[in-house]
Amino acid sequence: MSVIDSEENARKKGSAELLVLAQLEGRPRHGYEIGVEIERRSEGAVSFQIASLYPVLYRLERKGLIAGQWVERAGQRRRRYYKLTPAGRKILAEQRRDWSAFLTALQRAAGLEHA
Repeated sequence: MSVIDSEENARKKGSAELLVLAQLEGRPRHGYEIGVEIERRSEGAVSFQIASLYPVLYRLERKGLIAGQWVERAGQRRRRYYKLTPAGRKILAEQRRDWSAFLTALQRAAGLEHA
């Protein structure tokens, strides 16, 4: 694997984490709702197969960036709702800064500044 490939994999992993953390900024959500919200906010440009979203959620929970809680409601199946932790809010802010700088550099390098 080349350095570029490993950086690309890290960027993909980081983008999934950023997207999930951003969906939890306003309120707790369950996994399916997070996936739907990512697709809605991106106007369909970004979507996750729900099965691929859960490893991201588990990883973020292990890192202490989100906390999950099982919720049971009458007439519904049990769902695990996730919320941002204080550490998650801090990482979300850092990731937003990093991604903003990366996207600005990409736009400049690709000549997309006025596209």
